[in-house]
Amino acid sequence: MDRNTPDQYHDVYNAFSWDLPATFNYGRDVIDEWARKTPDHKALIWCDESGATETFTFADISRLTSQFANLLIAQGVKKGDRVIVMLPRLPQWQIAMVGCIKAGAVPIPCIEMLTEKDIGYRLDNSQAIAVVTTAPNIGKYPEGTSIRIRISVGSAPGWIDMSDAIRKMPSTFECDDTALDDPAIIYYTSGSTGMPKGVTHAARALFAWRVCGLFWHELTQQDLMWCTADTGWSKAGTSILWSPWSCGSTVFFYHGRFDAAQRLELIRRFGVTVFCGAATEFRHIINLDFSRQDLPSLRMAVSAGESVNPEVLKRWQEKSGVPLIEAYGQTETLMTVSNYVGSVVKPGSMGRPLPGSSVAILDETGKPLPRGQRGQLAVIMPNPQAMIGYWNDPVRTATTRVHHNGVEYFLTGDMASMDDEGYVFYAGRSDDIISSAGYRIGPMEVENALLEHPAVLESAVVGSPDPERGEVVKAFVLLRPGVNPSDDLVREIQEHVKRTTAPYKYPRLVEFVHELPKTVTGKLLRRQLRDEEYQRRANMAPS
Repeated sequence: MDRNTPDQYHDVYNAFSWDLPATFNYGRDVIDEWARKTPDHKALIWCDESGATETFTFADISRLTSQFANLLIAQGVKKGDRVIVMLPRLPQWQIAMVGCIKAGAVPIPCIEMLTEKDIGYRLDNSQAIAVVTTAPNIGKYPEGTSIRIRISVGSAPGWIDMSDAIRKMPSTFECDDTALDDPAIIYYTSGSTGMPKGVTHAARALFAWRVCGLFWHELTQQDLMWCTADTGWSKAGTSILWSPWSCGSTVFFYHGRFDAAQRLELIRRFGVTVFCGAATEFRHIINLDFSRQDLPSLRMAVSAGESVNPEVLKRWQEKSGVPLIEAYGQTETLMTVSNYVGSVVKPGSMGRPLPGSSVAILDETGKPLPRGQRGQLAVIMPNPQAMIGYWNDPVRTATTRVHHNGVEYFLTGDMASMDDEGYVFYAGRSDDIISSAGYRIGPMEVENALLEHPAVLESAVVGSPDPERGEVVKAFVLLRPGVNPSDDLVREIQEHVKRTTAPYKYPRLVEFVHELPKTVTGKLLRRQLRDEEYQRRANMAPS
């Protein structure tokens, strides 16, 4: 039975209920269990841009993660201790992450691009006592911090060589018996204000995130999944680590620079069945010359983190012959809303709630709104996927929760609406919404329209202050190579938007730029552009 045919979504959703165990240690209850049942099944296929390749079975991963856990314990790591794991896309990342979980330590995955200052804040906030990183990054961890255990991938003076050290460790480990509410992982994520927040998830979340693989990716033991997310991003956790291995799938892991043509070649060569990439990647890939015959193994492509333009969805489907299915989630909750293979996908919709998650649209007072009205998207609690809270910040944590008529809601900070069939439509961050002459305009609606113009490669839309309308829509536009900016092109783009979406949404101001500010995960920093625009307008105002 196809679980996700249009007439069966509600049956599947309503039939689902959480069956949480009393305790859960991902290393023992997933990795070691698969190693016991299918020891020779491939767990990980890794390669890099030089052509080097390594393959690991579940038995290999079980042994190596146990050896790493033994190393941590031998160095004095105790249950609940925090461990910075700052590694690129290397097999040592999975080994260190799962090894920490086995030992009851709390890993803090971090991207390599963090500076010494960035790391210093995380160390001060988390009081991590151990770090695992590559030899070229050891200079970012000076003396005088909370770090007292230093493990490197590659030899470095004064650091423990990870490969050499774990070879000397026992190959079995008695895993920590982790309670469901025990902290299990911390992801640091930027907020709209203040310093990064330490999003802390419990062991129950590592169990619950398997729904992503079961109902969005529909993973089985026959699948080979490739997610290109950076190792410091929570998306990597769900789509490279927790979810695929919970389903017994094989993970493909590539260490190298982005190259659109190479993406297709690797999918073909290794037989990837499920490919997860960022919206930006798909925008480049669809411009290549390829067809379904070039990707015989691929059955699904997925994306999350930023909405994929409908034109990109259409062109990908036409060229690849497989669907590109989007989902919505946050670091604080991971995936809670998704589209589904075989189910009706409504243009512009993030989909419907994943089994196990319930959502609502709230007004400014925290009261649920009727279907069709726009407000803040909220996740109905309790939900095992949701964070415990922000590390050592109960005040900030409290701002994410509201109660109404005895129901607790987690506030996402995202604006959305829900139609009568339960489809959720994203309308931007709550502080991204443009208010113009009484109209509330979601920037993504305008950006999607702009991206359908043949001259536009990328765009970002923000509100610009206007004395008459409060705000007007301004578009920052990155043109395709070979296209020159002009006043005629501005007018052409404006008329295009008027034709593509509601006319009141068209950008009254258009500025051509050479690049757009983004986070390390590729999300547009609209707030930065908006702040700069307000400051620029203030400087232009007559004194």
